[in-house]
Amino acid sequence: MKEIQKPDPPTGFQRLLWRLPIRLFQAHLGFLMSKRIMLLTHMGRTSGQPRQAALEVVEHRNDGSIIAASGFGGAADWYKNVRKTPEVTVQVGSRSHRALAATLSTEEGGDLMAHYAMKRPRSAKQLSRLMGFEVDGSADDYREVGRAIPFVRFTPTP
Repeated sequence: MKEIQKPDPPTGFQRLLWRLPIRLFQAHLGFLMSKRIMLLTHMGRTSGQPRQAALEVVEHRNDGSIIAASGFGGAADWYKNVRKTPEVTVQVGSRSHRALAATLSTEEGGDLMAHYAMKRPRSAKQLSRLMGFEVDGSADDYREVGRAIPFVRFTPTP
């Protein structure tokens, strides 16, 4: 794994495109999104106001939990917000439920990234580049990247 310059978060028109899935969910068109995209509704850590982010789902677990990665690292607002207030709402497709957010350990993140890279090599390579890493495609390389990417598990609550 080689570290490269990390891209800045999107601004302007690019930000509008990144936020388009949120608008689709808000228009009750979430069913148009694949199961690989989720809408996260969380509380702003300073404002206390509801905030939303569309995230790529890394994995759906048998227990109903969903795992997502913070593509912009620990500096992402949604990541900082769920660390402060882990009670969130998650929507995949047209189904929505309350959940509790918990960060994964770096070891879990490494294993998860290596597994994800085997299932979705192109997406894993893009996520790695987004985080500022160039990978050689090996499981060990992806494992190392996964240790540097914050992963969050969203577990359904009653």
